[in-house]
Amino acid sequence: MIRASVLAFLLDVVLVVAFAATGRASHDSDVLAGLWHTSWPFLAGLLVAWAVVRGWRSPTAIVPTGLVIWVVTVVGGMLLRAASGQGTALPFVIVATLTLLVLLVGWRLIARGIRSLRSRRGGRSRSRDVVRRA
Repeated sequence: MIRASVLAFLLDVVLVVAFAATGRASHDSDVLAGLWHTSWPFLAGLLVAWAVVRGWRSPTAIVPTGLVIWVVTVVGGMLLRAASGQGTALPFVIVATLTLLVLLVGWRLIARGIRSLRSRRGGRSRSRDVVRRA
């Protein structure tokens, strides 16, 4: 369980940094030079989100973990950007909200789908084994 929590948290961190890097690259900015400046507000929001929802308890759950992590990361990130004099133009807020939804909730949906497929396959193979043994 600890391993899953650490991996989930690290994946969230990587995705938030990827979001910031993609944004910087799309605006012809030097990605590496300003990556920390762009990503820290959202990373701080992510940390708060994990603490609020206690993400380590159920790190791959969509509800409430994924949704709370997404909302708190976006809101916290935007508030910290505003407080630090960074831009929070409406188009940026919309793009960040939708992109982080796809990233932070999306991977959890994919993980759920994979688990569902594995459990179906596991159930089928077990039933075949029972039939073969009979």
